[in-house]
This record gives sequence, C-alpha cells and structure tokens, in this order.
Amino acid sequence: MKVTSVVALSCVIALAAGGAIAHDGANASRRVAPGGASPAPTKISPPNAASLPQERPSTVPRKSSLKNDAQALAVGQTEESGAMNARPRARDLGIRIGVYEPGPLDAITDVEGVRVGQTTITQGDLVRTGVTAIFPHAGNMFQQKVAGAVYVFNAFGKLVGLAQVNELGQIETPILLTNTLSVWDAAAALTDWMLALPGNEEVRSINPVVGETNDGWLNDIRGRHVKAEDVRRALESARGGAVEEGTVGAGTGTVAFGWKGGIGTSSRKLGADAGGYTVGVLVQTNFGGNLTIAGVPVYRELRPSQHAAARGEKRNEADGSCMMVVATDAPLDARQLMRLGKRATLGLARTGSSGSNGSGDFVIAFSTTTRIAEGSEKSAETTMLSEESLSPLFEATIEATEEAIDNSLLRATTVKGRDGHLIEALPIERLKEILAEKKAVASDSWRVAGAKGSTKIEKRIHRAQSRCE
Repeated sequence: MKVTSVVALSCVIALAAGGAIAHDGANASRRVAPGGASPAPTKISPPNAASLPQERPSTVPRKSSLKNDAQALAVGQTEESGAMNARPRARDLGIRIGVYEPGPLDAITDVEGVRVGQTTITQGDLVRTGVTAIFPHAGNMFQQKVAGAVYVFNAFGKLVGLAQVNELGQIETPILLTNTLSVWDAAAALTDWMLALPGNEEVRSINPVVGETNDGWLNDIRGRHVKAEDVRRALESARGGAVEEGTVGAGTGTVAFGWKGGIGTSSRKLGADAGGYTVGVLVQTNFGGNLTIAGVPVYRELRPSQHAAARGEKRNEADGSCMMVVATDAPLDARQLMRLGKRATLGLARTGSSGSNGSGDFVIAFSTTTRIAEGSEKSAETTMLSEESLSPLFEATIEATEEAIDNSLLRATTVKGRDGHLIEALPIERLKEILAEKKAVASDSWRVAGAKGSTKIEKRIHRAQSRCE
C-alpha cells in the first residue's frame, strides 16, 4: 500500500524512516512507503511568472495539501531521518573558521538574491537521493544571465554545461546538484522548465548546469529515481533564508571521510574597507581523506565503525566527489571568478581531503552583480574589482568552503541504505571532547568583524596573499 502526503514546513524538515512524505516546501521531499513504487514521472507543466522563486520570509510555511487523497502521516523522529535541528552547526559548537565573520544566516543565501530549493527522495531502504537547486537570482536566468566560471580540480565527474560556461563566461540556468546517473535526466527536466518560462518562447538553445556526486553506496543509483517532478519541485520551492543542511536534497545519500556527508553552507562578510562584499558557499560532500576540523586531526582519534556490506562489497573511502558552489555580490568577471573558484579547493584541502583519483571535485562560481542581458549588443557597464582587491575575497572563499564542509558533516544523520549499508553520523559529543582537548575554539580577538571594516589582521592577510601571487 502506498501512502503519500504533502507537508509544509518552513525551514527544518523532520523525516520519518520508512514513512511517506511529499511536499512542495522550501526544501521539498518525496518519500514512498516501504515496498511502494516511486510515483510515475509527470510531465512538467509550463511555469508562469509565479513559478519563479519569490522573495518571501523563510519562516513562512507554504500552504500544504494532500496528494491522491491519501492520509497524512504523523512524522516521527529517528536517527536516520532525525530532527535536523537536533544536530549543531560548526558555530553552535564554538568552532570559528578563519578571521572573517559570516553573514546573518551563515549561508549562501546571505548573498542577496540567491535562492536554494531541495527535494529529498527516499524509498524503503533502497533509495537515498535527491536534488538541490541554486538560483543566482529570482528572475528568468536565461534572459538575465550572470557571469560565471567552473574550476575543475579533478575531472572525474559529469558536470553538464561546463564547456559553454567557461567558453562564454556566463551561467543562464539555475544550478542543479544530484547523483551521478541522474545528471542527464535532471538536465532534461531543467531544460524543459526553462524553455516553458514566459519570455523564453523563442529560445532554441539553452545550457543547463548540473553537477553530481556518486551516492551509489547508500542509494540504488542504477534505478535513476530522480524524476522530472522532483527537479520541478526543487526549482519551484527555491527561496532565500536559512538553508537545510546534512541529509537532504542532493546530499541525502552522500558519504564524506567515511561518515555521513551531505549539503552544507556558510558565508563570509568583508569589512567596509574591503568593499563590504559577501561570499557564500554551498557544498555537496561525498569524498574521502583524513578528517580535520579547525586544524585538529580528528581522524587520529575518531574513525567510523566498519559495517560490512550484505554482499561483501568494499567501499573505497578515499574516492567520491565534492561539488562546491561559490556565490558573491562582488562585481567580478568570468576570469576573476575562475580565480575565486580555485581558492575554494584550499578550503576543501583544509578539511583533510585526499584529492583521490576517483574524486570529481568541481567549483561553480558566479557573481550576482555582473549580469548579461540576453540579446543585448553590449554588456551592461560594470566597474570590476582590481586584481589587488581580490585577496580578501580569496580568503573569505577559503574560510566559507571549509566551514560549509564542516556543517555538511555536523548536520548529517546516520543513514541505512541499499543492501543494508549503514553510514554513521559524526559523533558530536566525542568530537566536542576532541576539540576541547586541543583547545580548538578560536578566541574572538582573532576574528575580523565584517561590519567594522578592515583591521590590522585583515590588512596583513591582504599583503601576504599579494606577495604570494
């Protein structure tokens, strides 16, 4: 018997193991009761202007409805699906990465105009996957493109749209993240959605941007369970405000450092003397190495238990991938965004990534300020930052990426997936003990208050980075 319901939540979604939920909230999820089949894919209806992400408070729940006249289920709390607000973020534990302060939300949505929507897909113990959508702005992305670049650290991956983005220096669709074998289905669904937008009736070419990591250890990846309706739900639920992290969206079935990985985000706000710009990062973590948090080699004292697979499979803990999306409101062109994107990999390295052969690590960077109108003969004149002015942005990107990865691990919950594979969540209490023993909580005196402009610390960083380039 298949039971499906629609539940509206504002920011945090409580997911019940083995239950069935479908909703069109800001972080939408679709779940099917054990033994039930996934809903048949539905044709994407042509969106209208109301389908585009709207500016609205993140705390306002959307109207809920029941689907197929099914009974709404009470949502329980389990360790696997857990109350996402029961697990802390890095700053909740007193972890302070770097010298810059985050924005109000400590999320990619601190960059004005950026929206995020997510669809989580679970089915029995077999399906653990989803979609995460990132909008650089709430308008028609094809008609108002943004400057963008994709930096490839290790190209063992299937990032759709990469070639044209780097050739033209433009991003013309929302950015999607999903699993490896659903990339092309997601790209087709995104293309359909974009072509149906008002104003795109005469469009004959479009470049969807879709990244991925391989969640096949926990998810029945060969089943290609991401459907057009899941992509549409993620796109149409995108909003500003707090971003759900951990076991959600494209991070539902991912693994990092042998622990449960997922979606993570963070931001940094520069001081007034450095332009007052914001950098936001969102990551999908699914890679290996030696876990390091706030400079502490956590891996030396804390390692996940080894759970044997039902059919004797062995997982390569070093392999996997990491997708990093970097947003900024600084006026940068595509070449400068490529430079910015490269710095995200330094944040990746700080967490202990081994950069293995099988790890497809990509950075998608964009500026919300640098817009390119479709069909215009000349680009709008924007005063770009000088190269000398980029160093604080570089440091902010490194810090935000490192903290976003930490958040993806801290917020993730233990998940049991296909063939009995079990991936544990990072143990918070033991981690707190390790960090406390190493005195890893930074003093406030070492941080740069974004609202107060550049300090001597910020200027020293700026000069040091300039000498190294």
